Amino acid sequence: MPFLVQASIDDHKLAVTCETAKEAFAKAVEWQVVQFADVAISDGTKSYTVTEFASFMALKEVADTIEASAELKKAKPEDR
Repeated sequence: MPFLVQASIDDHKLAVTCETAKEAFAKAVEWQVVQFADVAISDGTKSYTVTEFASFMALKEVADTIEASAELKKAKPEDR
C-alpha cells in the first residue's frame, strides 16, 4: 500500500509517495527535522501527523503480534 508524505516550506508544497510505512515515516521525520511545515502522512484513507502515525503503527504492530500469537496457540494444541 503506498503512503503519501506531504509538507510545505515557504509557499511550496512537497509530496512524495513511499511504498512502505517505514519509508514514509523515515521521510516524514527527515522533513520534520529540517523544519518543513505541516508534515503529514496519508494512507489513502486518513492523514496523520508524524506523532499520530508513529502511535498508529505501534498499535498496529502490537495488534498484529497478539493476533499472530493467538493463531499460533490455535495451531499448536497444548499438552495437558
